Amino acid sequence: MVDLKSQYEHIKDEINAGIQEVLDTTSYINGPKVHEFQKSLEDYLGVKHVIPCANGTDALQIAMMGLGLKSGDEVITADFTFAATVEVVGLLGITPVLVDVEEDSMNISIEAIKKAITPKTKAIVPVHLFGRAANMDAIMELATAYNLYVIEDNAQAIGADYIFADGSTKKVGTIGHVGATSFFPSKNLGCYGDGGAIFTNDDDLAHIIRGIVNHGMYERYHHDVIGVNSRLDSIQAVVLNAKLPRLDSYGKARRNAAKAYNDAFTVNEHIITPVFNMDANDHVFHQYVIRITNGKRDALLAHLQEKGIPCAIYYPIPLHKQKAYADARYNDADFPITNMFVDQVIALPMHTELENEQIEFITKTVLDFVQ
Repeated sequence: MVDLKSQYEHIKDEINAGIQEVLDTTSYINGPKVHEFQKSLEDYLGVKHVIPCANGTDALQIAMMGLGLKSGDEVITADFTFAATVEVVGLLGITPVLVDVEEDSMNISIEAIKKAITPKTKAIVPVHLFGRAANMDAIMELATAYNLYVIEDNAQAIGADYIFADGSTKKVGTIGHVGATSFFPSKNLGCYGDGGAIFTNDDDLAHIIRGIVNHGMYERYHHDVIGVNSRLDSIQAVVLNAKLPRLDSYGKARRNAAKAYNDAFTVNEHIITPVFNMDANDHVFHQYVIRITNGKRDALLAHLQEKGIPCAIYYPIPLHKQKAYADARYNDADFPITNMFVDQVIALPMHTELENEQIEFITKTVLDFVQ
C-alpha cells in the first residue's frame, strides 16, 4: 500500500546525516532536531503553537485533557473512522456520541451532528478522512452557536487546505480550537516509528498542553497539572525535518495518482471514485478509496490479493458495531451511509512513488473483474 523504501532512497543522505548527528550529540529526546521540526511545522501550517508528542492517539487524548473534558461530557464524532478517535474519549471517561457520515465526502454529517447535540455536548471531533477536509465552515458555525470545542482529527490530512465559503484557505488542523495529527510511517508526513503533534492558536491552551506531554511539569520535579509521558524522539524529528519541505510535492504526486485512477475507472458504472478538484489542495489522498456497488467488493479484494496487488478495507466494521463501543443508545438505522460504506469500500495503493505502469496494471485488473 505504501512504498517507504523508494521514498527513503531520495532523502537517505539527509536522513542518515541527521541521525548520525543525534547519535553524536546524544540529544535523543526534546533535542535541537525536535525544536527545529516544531518551528518548521508552525511556519508551514501558519499556526502559533505546535506541541510534538509520541503518537497521534496521544495527541487526541492530550488535546481533550488540555480542554478539561471530563466524565459526563459528551463528544460527537464520526462512526466511520479508525478507532483511535473514539478510543481516547473512552479512556478519559467521556461519553462518545457516534454519528453518520456524508456520502460524497465520507466525512462527518453536519445534519447528524445537529441531531446529536444535547446539553451535555462539549466538543465535536471532525475527522478529515482519507485526506479530505471536512466541512469546517458548518462545523465552526455549530460550535459557535452551541459553545462547543472543535478538536480536529488531522491524522490523515496533514498538508491539506480547507477552502472557506469566502474563498480563503487554512491548513486543516488549524481551524478548530485544537488539532491533532499522527506521524505514523504510512502517513503523508510520516516518520520511521511513532510520532504525533498537537496544534493550536490558543496561548493558554498551548501552555497547558506543554505541561501535560511532560508529566505535568513546567519546571523539573514541579508537577502543576496531571500529565503523561508523550514526547517526540529526536531521531523521528530528523525524518520529519527531511520530509516536511517535500510535503506539498508529496501531496501533488498523490493527487496526480488519484486523477489517473479516476480517469481509468470512469468507464465503469459499478465503481464510484472520490470527488476532488485537481486544482485545489483540499484532498491529499492519504488513502485512495473507491466503492464497488455491484456486490463484488469482497470478491475483488480476494482477486487483487491473488494478483499480488496490495489492497485493504477501511473500515470493515463501523464503530457503533465494535464490541468495545457498542451502546444501547445506537440504532443501526441511524447509520445508513456508514453501513453502506462498510459493504462497498476498498482502498488501492496510494503513495508518492506510484508509477503510471503500476496504476495501469492495477486499474486494468480491477476493471477486468468488476463488470
